[in-house]
Amino acid sequence: MSVYLDHAATTSMSPEALAVMTRELGRTGNPSSLHGAGRRARRVVEDARETLAAAAGSHPSEVIFTSGGTEADNLAVKGLFWARRDADPRRTRILCSAVEHHAVLDTVEWLERHEGAEVVWLPVDEQGVVRLDVVERELKNDPGSVALVTVMWANNEVGSLQPVPRIVELAKEYGIPVHSDAVQAFGSVPLDFRASGLAAMSVSGHKIGGPVGVGALFLGRSVSLTPVQHGGGQERDVRSGTLDTPAIAAFAAAAATAAANLPAEQQRLSGLRDRLIAGVLDAVPEAILRGAPGNGRLPGNAHFTFPGCEGDSLLFLLDLAGVESSTGSACTAGVPRPSHVLLAMGLDEDTARGAQRFTLGHTSTEEDVTALLKALPEACARARQAGMAGHESSIQTAATEARSQGG
Repeated sequence: MSVYLDHAATTSMSPEALAVMTRELGRTGNPSSLHGAGRRARRVVEDARETLAAAAGSHPSEVIFTSGGTEADNLAVKGLFWARRDADPRRTRILCSAVEHHAVLDTVEWLERHEGAEVVWLPVDEQGVVRLDVVERELKNDPGSVALVTVMWANNEVGSLQPVPRIVELAKEYGIPVHSDAVQAFGSVPLDFRASGLAAMSVSGHKIGGPVGVGALFLGRSVSLTPVQHGGGQERDVRSGTLDTPAIAAFAAAAATAAANLPAEQQRLSGLRDRLIAGVLDAVPEAILRGAPGNGRLPGNAHFTFPGCEGDSLLFLLDLAGVESSTGSACTAGVPRPSHVLLAMGLDEDTARGAQRFTLGHTSTEEDVTALLKALPEACARARQAGMAGHESSIQTAATEARSQGG
């Protein structure tokens, strides 16, 4: 039986969410319909909206249901940019952290290529935390040209928490809206949308024990947002489309469970994480922990680089040993590339390729950590050996080519 240590990618549905979704899948009714079945579905959706709002510290009217975190990020970033630029054509600058998830990163780059956005990439320190001095400087540098700021609440790779409330304070002085991708943070650390002062915040269902394919954008009631898609005008005329009642109900059930258990679960996972970190550093002394220490990182996140190891090789070797983890890096067109997050933190490409992310969740146990620590030393040794063999092979190939060209 495999040990699952990739909860940051997705986690299993909670029993509460699964029960609610199973119940709703057996029912019918479009929540936009006026007959009895439609009104029943609408009540389910609105009850879920209230539950989700309570879990995130927002008003129910600020909850915009989406198909997931990626759609919520696209809606927030594109919608804020277009609305702000339409109100004042000078507003074309987007301040964006260099370590964002690709749902934000690629959206910002698309706006740069196609909509004339000028992107300011906010650098991070060696722990992956956005540098506030640069944020402050860029906001002061012609604030009238800034459309929005977007900085994630917690990094999905190294787990570092970002100073979002302080960034909101800095931006508020100039009336500039801030969006935060809180997909990794929601359900893991305390969040309060209302208290944060954010204009918009994205969350996703499958990261907290809900189903895949549902998420939400928390959007301030006074915030103007240009829709990305058009149709029936559901969700405050901001996000059109028939609402997925079963998924929304299950998402809300998962959010309620996560919120109720948050203090105890945060403490439990932090303890497991700290044991995992200490065990990895003991078992593989050359391993280097990446990201912020202690309470500065997500309770379930432990991210390392292993010198001399290719992350992909280590992942597959651990998988063969029954431990499922992640490199935390993106793959473009089937070609493994170093993590943009680690590169932004100052690592070189060779070091970044040795990354491995272990993330814990609501089903994680002490036995899972023990299994990893048992399997890791041999997997690292074999990955390092494979890396050395590959390096020697590439040298031999280059030498052969050089000789053939010279002769």
